[in-house]
Amino acid sequence: MDKILMIDDDVKLAELVAEFLKEKKFDIEIKHTPEEGLSYLEKEDIDLIILDIMLPGMDGFQILRKIRERLSTPVIMLTARGDVTDRVVGLELGADDYLAKPFEPRELIARIQSILRRSHSNAGIVDKVEFKGLSIDKTRQEVVLDKSIISLSTTEYDALILFVEYAGETLDREFLVENLRGISWQSYDRSVDVLVSRLRGKLGETPNNTRFIKTIHGIGYKFIGEQKS
Repeated sequence: MDKILMIDDDVKLAELVAEFLKEKKFDIEIKHTPEEGLSYLEKEDIDLIILDIMLPGMDGFQILRKIRERLSTPVIMLTARGDVTDRVVGLELGADDYLAKPFEPRELIARIQSILRRSHSNAGIVDKVEFKGLSIDKTRQEVVLDKSIISLSTTEYDALILFVEYAGETLDREFLVENLRGISWQSYDRSVDVLVSRLRGKLGETPNNTRFIKTIHGIGYKFIGEQKS
Protein backbone atom coordinates (compact mmCIF):
# COMPACT_ATOMS: atom_id res chain seq x y z
CA MET A 1 0.00 0.00 0.00
CA ASP A 2 1.45 3.38 -1.01
CA LYS A 3 2.01 5.77 1.88
CA ILE A 4 1.22 9.45 1.42
CA LEU A 5 2.01 12.39 3.69
CA MET A 6 -0.17 15.51 3.44
CA ILE A 7 1.08 18.74 5.03
CA ASP A 8 -1.77 21.26 5.11
CA ASP A 9 -3.17 23.49 7.87
CA ASP A 10 -6.69 23.34 6.40
CA VAL A 11 -8.05 20.70 8.77
CA LYS A 12 -11.37 20.23 6.99
CA LEU A 13 -9.80 19.85 3.55
CA ALA A 14 -7.17 17.46 4.88
CA GLU A 15 -9.84 15.28 6.47
CA LEU A 16 -11.83 15.16 3.24
CA VAL A 17 -8.72 14.27 1.19
CA ALA A 18 -7.73 11.62 3.73
CA GLU A 19 -11.16 10.03 3.60
CA PHE A 20 -11.14 9.96 -0.20
CA LEU A 21 -7.61 8.53 -0.42
CA LYS A 22 -8.36 5.83 2.13
CA GLU A 23 -11.32 4.75 -0.01
CA LYS A 24 -8.82 4.35 -2.86
CA LYS A 25 -6.62 2.12 -0.65
CA PHE A 26 -3.90 4.64 0.10
CA ASP A 27 -2.24 4.87 3.51
CA ILE A 28 -2.31 8.58 4.36
CA GLU A 29 -0.86 10.58 7.23
CA ILE A 30 -1.91 14.19 7.88
CA LYS A 31 0.28 16.86 9.48
CA HIS A 32 -0.94 20.42 9.94
CA THR A 33 2.33 22.27 10.61
CA PRO A 34 5.67 22.38 8.77
CA GLU A 35 7.52 21.17 11.86
CA GLU A 36 5.28 18.13 12.29
CA GLY A 37 5.60 17.25 8.61
CA LEU A 38 9.38 17.52 8.47
CA SER A 39 9.76 15.60 11.73
CA TYR A 40 7.56 12.81 10.37
CA LEU A 41 9.65 12.58 7.19
CA GLU A 42 12.77 12.01 9.27
CA LYS A 43 11.25 8.90 10.82
CA GLU A 44 9.06 7.36 8.12
CA ASP A 45 9.44 6.22 4.51
CA ILE A 46 6.91 8.02 2.31
CA ASP A 47 5.96 7.29 -1.32
CA LEU A 48 4.48 10.72 -2.08
CA ILE A 49 3.99 14.10 -0.37
CA ILE A 50 1.06 16.50 -0.81
CA LEU A 51 2.32 19.92 0.29
CA ASP A 52 0.34 23.13 0.70
CA ILE A 53 2.13 26.36 -0.19
CA MET A 54 0.35 28.61 2.33
CA LEU A 55 1.41 27.33 5.75
CA PRO A 56 2.01 29.11 9.08
CA GLY A 57 5.59 29.94 10.00
CA MET A 58 7.22 28.30 6.99
CA ASP A 59 5.72 28.27 3.50
CA GLY A 60 5.60 25.27 1.19
CA PHE A 61 8.56 26.48 -0.86
CA GLN A 62 10.79 26.57 2.23
CA ILE A 63 9.62 23.09 3.21
CA LEU A 64 10.27 21.79 -0.30
CA ARG A 65 13.84 23.14 -0.16
CA LYS A 66 14.41 21.20 3.06
CA ILE A 67 12.87 18.05 1.61
CA ARG A 68 15.03 18.20 -1.50
CA GLU A 69 18.19 18.52 0.59
CA ARG A 70 17.97 14.80 1.32
CA LEU A 71 14.94 13.23 -0.38
CA SER A 72 13.75 12.74 -3.96
CA THR A 73 10.25 11.70 -2.83
CA PRO A 74 7.58 12.90 -5.32
CA VAL A 75 5.86 16.13 -4.20
CA ILE A 76 2.51 17.55 -5.35
CA MET A 77 2.09 21.19 -4.31
CA LEU A 78 -1.26 22.79 -3.50
CA THR A 79 -2.09 26.50 -3.60
CA ALA A 80 -5.20 28.61 -3.23
CA ARG A 81 -3.74 31.43 -5.31
CA GLY A 82 -3.71 29.75 -8.71
CA ASP A 83 -0.68 31.84 -9.69
CA VAL A 84 1.51 30.64 -12.58
CA THR A 85 4.49 32.09 -10.70
CA ASP A 86 3.85 29.62 -7.87
CA ARG A 87 3.88 26.78 -10.38
CA VAL A 88 7.18 27.89 -11.88
CA VAL A 89 8.86 28.43 -8.50
CA GLY A 90 7.63 25.05 -7.27
CA LEU A 91 8.99 23.27 -10.33
CA GLU A 92 12.31 25.09 -10.06
CA LEU A 93 12.64 23.85 -6.49
CA GLY A 94 11.92 20.26 -7.46
CA ALA A 95 8.14 19.76 -7.19
CA ASP A 96 6.73 17.00 -9.39
CA ASP A 97 3.25 18.43 -9.89
CA TYR A 98 1.04 21.35 -8.93
CA LEU A 99 -2.68 21.61 -8.18
CA ALA A 100 -4.70 24.77 -7.53
CA LYS A 101 -7.42 24.87 -4.88
CA PRO A 102 -10.27 24.17 -5.05
CA PHE A 103 -9.75 20.89 -6.88
CA GLU A 104 -11.74 17.78 -7.66
CA PRO A 105 -10.62 14.80 -5.54
CA ARG A 106 -10.63 12.69 -8.70
CA GLU A 107 -8.08 15.00 -10.30
CA LEU A 108 -5.81 14.69 -7.26
CA ILE A 109 -6.14 10.90 -7.41
CA ALA A 110 -5.30 10.90 -11.14
CA ARG A 111 -2.14 12.91 -10.53
CA ILE A 112 -1.08 10.75 -7.58
CA GLN A 113 -1.62 7.57 -9.59
CA SER A 114 0.26 8.97 -12.59
CA ILE A 115 3.31 9.90 -10.51
CA LEU A 116 3.35 6.67 -8.51
CA ARG A 117 2.86 4.56 -11.64
CA ARG A 118 5.93 6.13 -13.24
CA SER A 119 7.90 5.86 -10.02
CA HIS A 120 7.10 2.18 -9.55
CA SER A 121 7.64 1.25 -13.20
CA ASN A 122 11.04 2.95 -13.20
CA ALA A 123 12.03 1.08 -10.06
CA GLY A 124 11.28 -2.22 -11.71
CA ILE A 125 13.53 -1.71 -14.73
CA VAL A 126 16.84 -3.55 -14.61
CA ASP A 127 19.14 -1.62 -16.89
CA LYS A 128 22.16 0.65 -16.93
CA VAL A 129 22.90 3.26 -19.58
CA GLU A 130 26.29 4.91 -19.90
CA PHE A 131 27.40 8.00 -21.77
CA LYS A 132 30.67 9.87 -21.59
CA GLY A 133 30.51 11.61 -18.22
CA LEU A 134 27.03 10.31 -17.37
CA SER A 135 25.66 6.96 -16.25
CA ILE A 136 22.11 5.99 -15.28
CA ASP A 137 21.33 2.93 -13.19
CA LYS A 138 17.60 2.36 -13.71
CA THR A 139 17.51 -0.36 -11.08
CA ARG A 140 18.55 2.05 -8.34
CA GLN A 141 17.24 5.17 -10.10
CA GLU A 142 20.76 6.49 -9.60
CA VAL A 143 22.38 9.10 -11.86
CA VAL A 144 26.14 9.65 -11.78
CA LEU A 145 27.67 12.74 -13.39
CA ASP A 146 31.46 12.79 -13.72
CA LYS A 147 31.76 10.07 -11.03
CA SER A 148 29.51 11.92 -8.54
CA ILE A 149 25.91 10.94 -7.75
CA ILE A 150 23.44 13.75 -8.41
CA SER A 151 20.02 14.15 -6.80
CA LEU A 152 17.02 14.44 -9.15
CA SER A 153 13.33 14.77 -8.37
CA THR A 154 11.01 12.12 -9.80
CA THR A 155 9.97 14.35 -12.69
CA GLU A 156 13.56 15.39 -13.45
CA TYR A 157 14.61 11.73 -13.49
CA ASP A 158 11.66 10.79 -15.73
CA ALA A 159 12.56 13.61 -18.12
CA LEU A 160 16.16 12.41 -18.31
CA ILE A 161 15.05 8.83 -18.99
CA LEU A 162 12.70 10.06 -21.71
CA PHE A 163 15.49 12.02 -23.39
CA VAL A 164 17.83 9.03 -23.20
CA GLU A 165 15.22 6.69 -24.68
CA TYR A 166 14.84 9.07 -27.63
CA ALA A 167 18.52 10.05 -27.87
CA GLY A 168 19.30 11.94 -31.05
CA GLU A 169 15.64 12.77 -31.73
CA THR A 170 14.10 16.21 -31.32
CA LEU A 171 11.31 16.10 -28.72
CA ASP A 172 8.79 18.92 -28.89
CA ARG A 173 7.12 20.36 -25.80
CA GLU A 174 3.78 18.68 -26.48
CA PHE A 175 5.49 15.28 -26.62
CA LEU A 176 7.27 15.97 -23.33
CA VAL A 177 4.01 17.02 -21.65
CA GLU A 178 2.10 13.94 -22.77
CA ASN A 179 4.86 11.47 -21.93
CA LEU A 180 5.98 12.91 -18.62
CA ARG A 181 2.68 13.24 -16.83
CA GLY A 182 -0.08 11.85 -19.02
CA ILE A 183 -2.14 15.00 -18.42
CA SER A 184 -2.15 18.33 -20.19
CA TRP A 185 -0.33 21.31 -18.71
CA GLN A 186 -1.67 24.74 -19.52
CA SER A 187 -0.90 25.81 -23.07
CA TYR A 188 2.14 28.05 -23.46
CA ASP A 189 3.03 27.40 -19.83
CA ARG A 190 6.71 27.69 -18.91
CA SER A 191 6.57 24.43 -16.97
CA VAL A 192 8.35 22.27 -19.56
CA ASP A 193 11.12 24.81 -20.10
CA VAL A 194 11.58 25.25 -16.35
CA LEU A 195 11.81 21.48 -15.88
CA VAL A 196 14.38 21.06 -18.65
CA SER A 197 16.36 24.06 -17.44
CA ARG A 198 16.49 22.62 -13.94
CA LEU A 199 17.57 19.22 -15.26
CA ARG A 200 20.29 20.78 -17.42
CA GLY A 201 21.58 22.72 -14.44
CA LYS A 202 21.91 19.53 -12.42
CA LEU A 203 23.76 17.96 -15.35
CA GLY A 204 26.30 20.77 -15.08
CA GLU A 205 25.23 22.57 -18.22
CA THR A 206 25.36 26.30 -18.85
CA PRO A 207 24.13 28.36 -21.83
CA ASN A 208 27.63 28.09 -23.28
CA ASN A 209 28.24 24.47 -22.35
CA THR A 210 25.80 21.93 -23.79
CA ARG A 211 26.91 18.38 -23.05
CA PHE A 212 23.71 16.36 -23.05
CA ILE A 213 20.52 18.32 -23.83
CA LYS A 214 20.46 20.71 -26.77
CA THR A 215 17.76 23.33 -27.31
CA ILE A 216 16.14 23.15 -30.74
CA HIS A 217 14.80 26.69 -31.00
CA GLY A 218 11.10 26.98 -31.65
CA ILE A 219 10.56 23.23 -31.30
CA GLY A 220 11.95 21.57 -28.19
CA TYR A 221 15.02 19.63 -27.10
CA LYS A 222 17.37 16.84 -28.19
CA PHE A 223 19.59 14.54 -26.12
CA ILE A 224 23.10 14.60 -27.64
CA GLY A 225 25.13 12.65 -25.07
CA GLU A 226 27.80 10.43 -26.57
CA GLN A 227 27.18 6.82 -25.57
CA LYS A 228 30.11 4.73 -24.38
CA SER A 229 31.14 2.00 -26.81
